[in-house]
Amino acid sequence: MAKSNPIEEAQELQKMLVSYAKQETVEPLKTLGNYLKWGIMGALFMFMGAFFAGLGVLRLLQTETGDVFSKSGMSALPYLITIIVLGLGIAALVGTFLRAKKEI
Repeated sequence: MAKSNPIEEAQELQKMLVSYAKQETVEPLKTLGNYLKWGIMGALFMFMGAFFAGLGVLRLLQTETGDVFSKSGMSALPYLITIIVLGLGIAALVGTFLRAKKEI
């Protein structure tokens, strides 16, 4: 039987350790980066959607109700209604997430 060279064994061990380290660290970090990229984009679009929905509700209340709020001295009421509508939307989302988490 031929004896193996210790230098070759050390080089093979080094290659094996480097490939294992890449497999266990670099690839999971790439996957995590992909999740973060899409998660941040989704959160940004959700925020923009909620912002524009709230702005739309506010403008709807300010323009379509005529002078109801301004004559009665309740000019802050459209803002309060908008906050309540957005709060209900957030509560619905949290409820949906909690139900989905329980099913898992």
